[in-house]
Amino acid sequence: MIPFEPVVREGAVAGATVLPRGLKRSLSSQLARLAAHRSDRPVRLGELTDVLQFRGYNALLLLLAFPFVTPVPLPGFSTLFGLVIALLGLRMALGQALWLPERITARELPGRVVPKLLLGASRALARLERLLRPRLFYPDFPVAFRCASGGIICLCGLLLLLPLPVPFSNAFPAFTILLLAAAGLERDGLVFIAGCVQFLFCLAFFAALGLGSSELWQRLL
Repeated sequence: MIPFEPVVREGAVAGATVLPRGLKRSLSSQLARLAAHRSDRPVRLGELTDVLQFRGYNALLLLLAFPFVTPVPLPGFSTLFGLVIALLGLRMALGQALWLPERITARELPGRVVPKLLLGASRALARLERLLRPRLFYPDFPVAFRCASGGIICLCGLLLLLPLPVPFSNAFPAFTILLLAAAGLERDGLVFIAGCVQFLFCLAFFAALGLGSSELWQRLL
């Protein structure tokens, strides 16, 4: 495991961990190095949260949501990851510290999957890092944006929990989570707005899916 050295800047709140800006921007390279150090043994979810804990909610949410940005749903993984994302989003909205129940952190991920997950997330994040920057009102009202992002992310996590064998049923909420978490990394208000628009598309998709299923059920009856 690659260690982190938290730095407390002068004037920061007592007990708060603040990362150097250079370290924050190197999350993609950090994930790539972590992938290179992974073996084929199963990895506990708690090991990943330990590595990313000093980077906060956004880094962990990016990593957890990345596998689901695909048209093909992943019912087995989406149930566990959706629950974790919903819990993280709720705690994020309430302004609580990063924490997950031991029963969840003890769950193991297949060793052959973790390096691919880390490397894929690293490549996607490297592209995002070139676009993200503090803008619009996010730097001035970070708490409000964090609470709003946490609430939306919690709802998207609950949508991932639904065992729906429907194309894009995982992709729409996962892409919303990625945009909102990426916005939080650099307090990017423009990307936050994009995440909110994507959330509206997500709600429209599931509403249409629910209406279509209801109509089909009535016809069958």
